[in-house]
Amino acid sequence: MKDKNIIKNEKIDSLDELAKFANYSLMDTLISDPDANDDGQNHYPREVFNGHYVPITPTPIKNPIYIAHSKTFFDELGFDDSLSQSEDFIKMFSGDISDVPKPLRNIGWACGYALSIYGREYYNQCPFQTGNGYGDGRAVSILETVLNGKRWEMQLKGGGRTPYCRGADGRAVLRSSIREFLAQEHMHALNIPTSRSLTLYTSKEETVSRPWFTQGSYSRDPEVMIEEDVAITTRVAPSFLRVGQLELFGRRARKNEHPKAKEELAQIVLHAIHREYSDEIDMSLPLEEKIVFLALSFRERLTSLVANWIRVGYCQGNFNSDNTAVGGFTLDYGPFGFIDMFETKYQPWTGGGMHFSFFNQPEAARKNFNMFCSALTPLLESHPSALENLSGIRSGFAKVMNEKMENMWALKLGLDKYDDSLINELISLMLETEVDYTMFFRELSSIPEDISKLEISFYKKLEDENITKRWSLWLDTWKSKLNASSEQLKAVNPKYTLREWFLVEAYEKAKDGDYTLIHKLQDIMSDPYSEQSKQIEEKFYTKKPLEFFDIAGISHISCSS
Repeated sequence: MKDKNIIKNEKIDSLDELAKFANYSLMDTLISDPDANDDGQNHYPREVFNGHYVPITPTPIKNPIYIAHSKTFFDELGFDDSLSQSEDFIKMFSGDISDVPKPLRNIGWACGYALSIYGREYYNQCPFQTGNGYGDGRAVSILETVLNGKRWEMQLKGGGRTPYCRGADGRAVLRSSIREFLAQEHMHALNIPTSRSLTLYTSKEETVSRPWFTQGSYSRDPEVMIEEDVAITTRVAPSFLRVGQLELFGRRARKNEHPKAKEELAQIVLHAIHREYSDEIDMSLPLEEKIVFLALSFRERLTSLVANWIRVGYCQGNFNSDNTAVGGFTLDYGPFGFIDMFETKYQPWTGGGMHFSFFNQPEAARKNFNMFCSALTPLLESHPSALENLSGIRSGFAKVMNEKMENMWALKLGLDKYDDSLINELISLMLETEVDYTMFFRELSSIPEDISKLEISFYKKLEDENITKRWSLWLDTWKSKLNASSEQLKAVNPKYTLREWFLVEAYEKAKDGDYTLIHKLQDIMSDPYSEQSKQIEEKFYTKKPLEFFDIAGISHISCSS
């Protein structure tokens, strides 16, 4: 008999074929909100007191229009490209699951989670001042599949209101959807763990109001309300379990908020292990031992992730615990940014503060890991040895994070080992000279004979003789310690990154129905380490124009989406 979870040579080219691979582990093994309507009509803001998910019917966008799909990811999943533009597939992945072929289900799900910002618990951000209304406000998962032996959850971003929408409309706008669609696939091409992009659809018949900036403004805060087209992008991951989700159940267990609070915490933790760590953690172990291994594995993934973000110049912007995937991959491309001019305190989000700035991401990760460990603690109260082990893993985060950062810098510079004085002098020179982060390291990867070859990446001309001498000395010292080829250096220092001013042009054109730049950026950013055509290099391998500096919506953005 043919295993339904294995795809051989045939491509999936219809929704009927895709339906054969459905496997709804979350809804089938976890607890639904007992106060929810079973038919999925749960679209109004309210407190959710217990249960792991709320059944939801997504709200379709009107007359959806195809913009793009990830050809790379379609190929990995075994999907035929034609599927992305078939009528029933578009219908499903733009929010209408009312008439999908069985065993696909016509009800999806949304989950609650807690909010912690930089290691501090918050409750008042939900309308009820209790934290019981915070969660997937406009993200509705509609499918779990097992394809080629891998489990994937498919989630609509902008799929309508849920009990967690906090009075909002549950929609995502075209602008933010383009950003997320392109960023996810770019991050994957950079070899950094991430949620993936499946499809992007928009509507020309439905708009929503959002706060935004006036053209050419230097404001830090949005100044006007604008009408924007809605869109739905489908993002895909092994699960969308967040640290904030575990926190929610950890808080309830800690406070004994209801009789089954600790039981629900154990269930969500075991589900997270099954979904994200089944290859690493022995399922036959007792729960307390699984939790210790979970903490160790998550620490390994999270520290590696953040070091790699800094390697490629990525800043998450809003690195709360609810934006931290338990699976240790990049999640929630809201106010993110890829750095142009190097700044240690670079922060693309006007509401983010220095605690989520570029070089502070390792510390923000440590704070989120602390909240993760705190959420697990109620399950170990009767296991002092496991509790002690968890405490040691928690306190060891900073050391592991520092080691990952040192290894990253050594790899980025082609060194046998981390060299503190060499790297500190480099950072000092990069700041003083105002260099483009990506271009500098890419030019350095060619192992230039002298400093003149690096000047293409400098925003300032080298007019200070002392700095010129320092650069020359640094370059000579670096080359004397270099133990990597140019090819090896270029494999870790990308040529192309998804700069915000590229994205602005793409979504401005998309407003008029021109999606060509989206497709072009998709192609370029899916191959970021390679040399591409001269034409592409001239337009997309270049420093940020000076007239864009400090401009709202380009140099900094709000969280409006």
